[in-house]
Amino acid sequence: MMSGIVIIGGGLAGGRAARTVRELGYAGDVTILAAEPHFPYERPPLSKEVLQGKHEPDSVYLKPDDWYAEQRIDVRTGVRVSAIHTDTHEVSTESGERLAYDKLVIATGSRARVLDIEGADLAGVHTLRTVDESTELHDLLKSGDRRVVVIGSGWIGMEVAASARSLGNEVTVVARGSVPLSAALGNTLGTEFQRLHESHGVKFVMNAAVDRIAGDGRVKGVVVNGETIPADLVVVGVGAEPNTELATAAGIEVDDGILTDDSFRTSAADVFAIGDVANVQHPVAGRRLRSEHWSNALNQGKAVARALTGETVSYDEIPYFYTDQFELGMELSGYPHLMKDAKIVVRGDLAANEYIAFWVREGSVVAGMNVNIWDVNEAVQQLIRSKHTIDESRLADTNSTLEELAAE
Repeated sequence: MMSGIVIIGGGLAGGRAARTVRELGYAGDVTILAAEPHFPYERPPLSKEVLQGKHEPDSVYLKPDDWYAEQRIDVRTGVRVSAIHTDTHEVSTESGERLAYDKLVIATGSRARVLDIEGADLAGVHTLRTVDESTELHDLLKSGDRRVVVIGSGWIGMEVAASARSLGNEVTVVARGSVPLSAALGNTLGTEFQRLHESHGVKFVMNAAVDRIAGDGRVKGVVVNGETIPADLVVVGVGAEPNTELATAAGIEVDDGILTDDSFRTSAADVFAIGDVANVQHPVAGRRLRSEHWSNALNQGKAVARALTGETVSYDEIPYFYTDQFELGMELSGYPHLMKDAKIVVRGDLAANEYIAFWVREGSVVAGMNVNIWDVNEAVQQLIRSKHTIDESRLADTNSTLEELAAE
């Protein structure tokens, strides 16, 4: 006997999918199988407000626990799925239970990459992915007297560095590249983020080869290019990898995530994938896109619910990301694969950290980042969607409104 919709994963994507199918009037069974011992929650505050102690850990939950019962959504926490049986439309759990499904949503997310080096398993070496990890790190950092080494200068590494330093700790960022965030933003804008951090006392060791993490049971330092940087605590932020093992074992097509069409359907009948784990065909980009950002999980959760309830869906949202570091707030919309080698046009004041940066490729805006300038992201996305050939001088001129440029 089939049993409605089963969602594997208790993050934002899975939680939002469950909520939206109910909003759309779906009356069948909805079950969320969450590996963590928590009801669905979102992750962005974990490296920002929760880590700094500005928000309580409970603030990350999407809905109160009793809301799910009221909506007849069966959330089973601490339940790990061991196998997907696409031939019989069932999933097995590690406890030996088998659950049938009409439609299955895989929203297993991603996990933090770990370092395969000596000392990576020492006490005091951390990653930041879950609410429990964020709470533990806050408790360790709140005294403000720790020597912290952050390995990695991507978004998570830079957010952790800002949060740890804001609490008064001594912070050193160690990374392979020559400029922080260069993979995401390029060297020019990555340098601006480094300048911001350095103005707050964060130290950087770039072009660094981490030889090992030193310690005797507990971390004492990070050995970089043969020299030891003292550390009481190390946070590894070297990216994430999608949790595709269940899909692979079930024979579902996987390539840098679970492959889906533009309505999140996988190669298996009645099986969908969303969020960090999904590599989704994008009708505008003309290629598959996999994104690990908050808005992707939120919007795909809502969109897959429409597909589950019979609507025709073609997911064409522009990738979006935001960050808060020290006094800098930023929103970024655009296509990462088109940003590479694109020309950057700046509108505003880099030195004052108040500007909009545009990535222009073949005359059109393919991405835009507003820094400490608000209520413009919708116009930035409108510019990207327009695909208009842009006069770069007008793009940089604050006397020309973005709405005017998009409408031309």
